[in-house]
Amino acid sequence: MKNKPKLRRFLFSALAVLFWLAVWEIASLLVHLELLLPSPVRVAERLLALAGETEFWAAAGGSMLRVLCGFFLALLTGLCGAALAFRFPAVEALLRPLLSIIKAAPVASFILLALVWIASPGVPVFTSFLMVFPIVFENVLGGIRSADRNLVEMGRMFHFSPFAMFRHIYLPSAAPYLSAACTSGLGLAWKAGVAAEVLANTRLSLGGQIYASKIYLETPDLFAWTAVVIAMSVALEKLVLLLMRRLLALLHLEAAHADHSTLDKKL
Repeated sequence: MKNKPKLRRFLFSALAVLFWLAVWEIASLLVHLELLLPSPVRVAERLLALAGETEFWAAAGGSMLRVLCGFFLALLTGLCGAALAFRFPAVEALLRPLLSIIKAAPVASFILLALVWIASPGVPVFTSFLMVFPIVFENVLGGIRSADRNLVEMGRMFHFSPFAMFRHIYLPSAAPYLSAACTSGLGLAWKAGVAAEVLANTRLSLGGQIYASKIYLETPDLFAWTAVVIAMSVALEKLVLLLMRRLLALLHLEAAHADHSTLDKKL
């Protein structure tokens, strides 16, 4: 009985995918010009052909490495920055104008500026970092500030060290906010990173392959590489969220605020 809703959702999702594939096929037949709109079958053929090439896996691995480097760097600095901003309000005051600029400016502007400042392989890392850092910083800072005041007072009353306060009170409070930041940040990092690869024409990258397909008017390849980007984005997001859940479970952190019983155990 419990599996029926999941099965129903899966069937609905599968039917939706089949519907849009049918729409795509019909549109391709109506256009009747592969240069403008190749059929799903043609794209699948090119995808299978590309998957048999060493360059395909090198490009996929290179893009994943660059995006994950930027993402985890933003995750680490965002966590540290939020902790410092909570402890020292001047840190938040200094970072606020920078965060506002990052959120307001177009991604393409940062990519083009990065091309002036750093080498092509580092541009996707820099861009992914820049897009994720504000999300992690603001979410974690909000999570820390939402900690139960009663628990904070109890921690002070029992003379918790700053590390113990962070580990047993503030971190459990920030856990759901951090999880949300990872969910939204990783997708943004992936899109921004691949876009940076396209503009920077980075070697051994998905973005570089997309750029080459566009230059040589290989539309089926362009669709195939785009499908790879989408599939890897979904898979990467699920993988990172799974790792986050395992890490939180290892640290005995629930995806909710710490409750009084948890604190009592630590006392």
